[in-house]
Amino acid sequence: MSEVARPPMLRTRLSLMMFLQYAIWGAWLPILYPFLLGHRGFSLDQVGAILAAGAAGAIVGPFIAGQIADRHFSTERFLAVSHLIGAGLVFALSTIDMFWAFLAVSIFYGIVYAPTLALTNSLSFHHLPNRDRDFGPVRVWGTIGWIAAGILVGQWLAAQHSPAELREALSAARAALEQITAASGNPAGAQATLDGATAALGDAQNAGRADAFRLSAILGVVMGFYCLTLPRTPPARNTGSENATVEAIKECKRQPLLMLFLIAVPVSIVHQFYFVHTADFLTLIQNRTGDTGLADTINTVFGVGGGGLMTIGQMTEVAVIALIGLVSTKVGRKALLAIGLVAYTLRMALFAFMPEITAATGLPEIGVAIAGVALHGVCFGSFIFVAFMVVDEQTTPDVRASAQNLFNLVIVGIGIIVGSWFATSIVGNAATTVVEGGPDIVDYRLLFGIPMAIAAACLLALLVGYPSKATPIEPARSDPARSEPGGEAG
Repeated sequence: MSEVARPPMLRTRLSLMMFLQYAIWGAWLPILYPFLLGHRGFSLDQVGAILAAGAAGAIVGPFIAGQIADRHFSTERFLAVSHLIGAGLVFALSTIDMFWAFLAVSIFYGIVYAPTLALTNSLSFHHLPNRDRDFGPVRVWGTIGWIAAGILVGQWLAAQHSPAELREALSAARAALEQITAASGNPAGAQATLDGATAALGDAQNAGRADAFRLSAILGVVMGFYCLTLPRTPPARNTGSENATVEAIKECKRQPLLMLFLIAVPVSIVHQFYFVHTADFLTLIQNRTGDTGLADTINTVFGVGGGGLMTIGQMTEVAVIALIGLVSTKVGRKALLAIGLVAYTLRMALFAFMPEITAATGLPEIGVAIAGVALHGVCFGSFIFVAFMVVDEQTTPDVRASAQNLFNLVIVGIGIIVGSWFATSIVGNAATTVVEGGPDIVDYRLLFGIPMAIAAACLLALLVGYPSKATPIEPARSDPARSEPGGEAG
């Protein structure tokens, strides 16, 4: 497309589209697990089924959307309808308290929302004059939207769903424990009081997380009507080979793609442990040390409930991806992938061994937690983002799009389904002790130690099995028909 033919304010309009697209998702996804477990009272098995159901919908959705968008609707109109329907579904999730109803709506929402991730990319590619130069600055606004929504929800929970009387009771319990400990007394009773006060504040915040779905619904309505103002993008004809997916599978049987696909599912499992359990873990730490020192500053900026604090990972993601663009020609793909796997391992280690780390270093728990969250950007940028680059350069142009969609299916679909089940029904159940009349006891060393071991095993497999030198089949071209890395929000 020539510069003359470009719609007015194209970059600004597409950037706002990306902002809304990922703010819709970022408002509720980080807090889904504590909302379901802590407020709706679903079991770990049920929570795992809901998380997996959303991923199943994400697998089915793009195939349905591909048929409709390619043959019947312009992209911007399909996006408008999808987001308006999605707004109704996600609003319903804020009110549904029955497991099977929540499961069914989650499946439908996955079918409706997941295709919009790829379609906002394809709409951008269709109109941007130079995808390699222009797409990055547009797509980064999606990450900014995710960050903004997460911080807004955190601030809302702090302002509206952290009652003053509960915060005062928590402060009094914390002070009593410190006094008894300083006097060398028996802190058991005071510790139990502190745990109870922390749990009570967490319960209030869990109930308030329903507002995150309502915020997502509002953003979905705004996005739906906004899409009608986007540049017209008529249905595209399918010019690819009917057997492109089969050919892509054949190409993925050789190195280095074979090794990449083999470790993709276990890496995605580790990735899912982070998104399932971190918000609840951070909420505990934030509430337990909420009005002292660094924690007070952090809570003031990011709010409470874990979701706002998790946006630090998206902030570092932006920086890491920008840095990869500068160093990727000098640092080999194997080294970048290894750095990502080291970050996955280290992040889980920081969470699993936090008491030992704080005791050895004198650092506050919240500081160690922030370090672990910040590593998310390295995990996503150095492994998942680079992995899409490897798939792109290790496949021939005629199957490149199919190969990237296949890898995305493994990471976002299969990996999340298996990871959700493993992180909840298997490890989550094993690490949780239910206490009648009191807060459940979670063995975080076990909960985060298992994904730490999985990440370390993937690192070892990469170092042994991934070729040190892998020559690209063909240099990547600025081809509007090719898929783009980074379909996942991180």
